[in-house]
Amino acid sequence: MSEVKLWDFHGGIHPPEHKALSNRTPIQPAPLPARLILPLGQHIGAPAQPIVAVGERVLKGQTIAAASGQVSAPLHAPTSGTVSFIGPQPYPHVSGMLAPAIVIDSDGLDAWAPLEPCADYRGLEPEVLLEKIRQAGISGLGGAGFPTAVKLAARPQGKIHTLIINGAECEPYITADDRLMRERAAELVAGIEILAWLIQPEQVLIGIEDNKPEAIAALQAALGERPFGLRVLPTKYPSGGEKQLVELLTGQQVPSGGLPTDVGMLCQNVGTCVAIHDAVLQGRPLVSRIVTLTGEALARPMNVEALLGTPVGELLAFAGLDEARMDRLIMGGPMMGFTLPSLEAPLIKTGNCLLAPTRSELPPPPPPLPCIRCGACADACPASLLPQQLHFFALGQEHEQLRAHNLFDCIECGACAYVCPSSLPLVQYYRAAKAEIRELEQKQHKAEHSRRRFELRQERLRKAEEQKEAERQARAEQAARAKALQTESAALPDRTAPLAAQPSLAAGLLEQQKKLRIEASMAQVALKKAEKQLAAHATPELEAQVAELRAAVEAAKKTLEAVTAAAPPAVPASNDAALKKAKIELAMKRTELKKAEKAGADDAELTRLREALAGAERALHAAEEASDKPAPQLIRTDKRPVDEKLRTLKTELAFARADLRKLERDEAADPPALESARTRLAEAERKLAEHQSE
Repeated sequence: MSEVKLWDFHGGIHPPEHKALSNRTPIQPAPLPARLILPLGQHIGAPAQPIVAVGERVLKGQTIAAASGQVSAPLHAPTSGTVSFIGPQPYPHVSGMLAPAIVIDSDGLDAWAPLEPCADYRGLEPEVLLEKIRQAGISGLGGAGFPTAVKLAARPQGKIHTLIINGAECEPYITADDRLMRERAAELVAGIEILAWLIQPEQVLIGIEDNKPEAIAALQAALGERPFGLRVLPTKYPSGGEKQLVELLTGQQVPSGGLPTDVGMLCQNVGTCVAIHDAVLQGRPLVSRIVTLTGEALARPMNVEALLGTPVGELLAFAGLDEARMDRLIMGGPMMGFTLPSLEAPLIKTGNCLLAPTRSELPPPPPPLPCIRCGACADACPASLLPQQLHFFALGQEHEQLRAHNLFDCIECGACAYVCPSSLPLVQYYRAAKAEIRELEQKQHKAEHSRRRFELRQERLRKAEEQKEAERQARAEQAARAKALQTESAALPDRTAPLAAQPSLAAGLLEQQKKLRIEASMAQVALKKAEKQLAAHATPELEAQVAELRAAVEAAKKTLEAVTAAAPPAVPASNDAALKKAKIELAMKRTELKKAEKAGADDAELTRLREALAGAERALHAAEEASDKPAPQLIRTDKRPVDEKLRTLKTELAFARADLRKLERDEAADPPALESARTRLAEAERKLAEHQSE
């Protein structure tokens, strides 16, 4: 291998390595546990959503939780068995928190689900290959846990000119990548080839520290004549940091607040490359990983390939843990790891090491003393920050100053705390300050969102009030115009119009007609009385009175007939009462028929009820014809029996649409939540279409 130029980064330290404890034996398969705990959030981004139910049997490699957004990753069953619980379970975190998880009771068979390997991946479209990697649930195995498919698709293909493979493994004690490169160099190179074909970079660089001679030799043999550059780096912590490795291999610095992709580079861990090989060429999703078991409290420090979800206590017991000697349990290395409060926490995708040191091996730090401003932390910082200033700003909660001094460029490597003569827990201060700033930003975002919503609501109310006022003015103007027209019509009546068109004259004639009817009736009654008296007592006076009354009745009739002829025709009264009664009768007949059909009545009874319903419909038509209202369109629909599954699917589809519309109206909606709502809607539409096509 020819000499190539290497660069250096600012700062760095050389802590004791302690790698010989665990790198002298081959990788061992961990025992199959009886119970697996699989947290839904094993990666950066939105946690996966369960797609299995309690009591369901699953096979190894079967998807048990689907990605719930763009930045997410699915989860697969590490072994065959039965889902026994879905809910809060111990999570590998310093707080001892519980997190949503799926618990699988192993059946001991370790039976695989059908796999779909792809030997000729070059024949696939890049999008198809990327989706295959996505569905395998691969996230960065170097510790960060960012979903690999999202990282590969984050930038246009032509912008990435350098692919960097990270095999530095600079943290003390950890040797998982070292043993992986020694024993699976061929799979590693095949995984790099898949990435190179997918990204099409101009060059591929592999960085590895010079304290791994066996891994270097294995990689050189596996690379052969491939045009991949193997770069052996001087051992220095933290050369495995993404930005530090970019500077070591290329001499370029990633801008503050930026990512390697901003300068055309993409970094992937060696373990991630092997997982990509397994997913594409073998069809195996990510269900296990290499983890280092080390520390002087273990009788047999080693590296094991363990199933995800295995309780850490079982892994340590396999390595011969002496709990009496163990001072604490650390997940990760001594520099960037964290203390686990319980042995019940499970192994997750980002767990590369379990360190069980004795008290003498990693003694507790002495009490912190005041900062003496020696500057040793600034000399050691690989990000070229001013740790002592960040410390003071964090104590004073001066968040703007922390931002101005690039707090979020800190990679929390612990180099500053390692060299601090005052034993200040600097990284803890920085983590707390970052959490405070993120919380304040979230509150500010929520407050800004609430302010915008309030302003939009006020604007809507203002527009609604303006519209109401405009409508009131329009009604007032219309009423004024109508009144003016009425005044003009009264002043200039239309003499050619029929009598019925002149309201005041027609009303007078009708009133006169009413009076004449009364007078005619009274004259008729008086005539009848006089005729009765004349029949009983025939006298000349009564005969004269009867004659006068008959003349009066005839005159009243003639006058009434004349007024009746001049009056407008009366509008016939609407037969609303009969129409209403017919409608009620029709509704009752329909109800009786429906009840009889549901009760399973015999054919004779149903025939009688149908005839009664037809009669009610005819009666309604007759009432409508006698009324001034149009006859209704009566259309009978024969209902099919209720399909409960169809009703459930339609209800689910309606809820999915409502949730999506609600999120789309929310300006601050989380993109992963939007994507999850769209996925749910598409799935509901698919299920409904499948059911209707059956």
